[in-house]
Amino acid sequence: MNADSKLREQLLALLEDGLKTEWQQRAYSSEAVNVIVADLHRLNAEDLTNKLRIAGFTLQAFEDVDAGISQACKTCMYFETHRQFCALPELRLPVKPEWSCRLWRV
Repeated sequence: MNADSKLREQLLALLEDGLKTEWQQRAYSSEAVNVIVADLHRLNAEDLTNKLRIAGFTLQAFEDVDAGISQACKTCMYFETHRQFCALPELRLPVKPEWSCRLWRV
């Protein structure tokens, strides 16, 4: 198992164990994104629990009924398909395609 796979399993365990994240407040405006990114910048790079919490990760896609879109990592512009990795500089985490976070972007 490579390093990304091991870390992905750690993240999965945190989320499956009931980690409460801030998934409800989506970042649809530049201002909202900037607030979340600033909070992420304040974290130690190894603080995985708070990265997941602040970014609002979920184990399944967020369904935006009003916009009629499903916000899964696999449809985010920061998702690296072959690596299954979030390349957003403030996150840089291995993820699963069906996960989601509130920094999702088309």
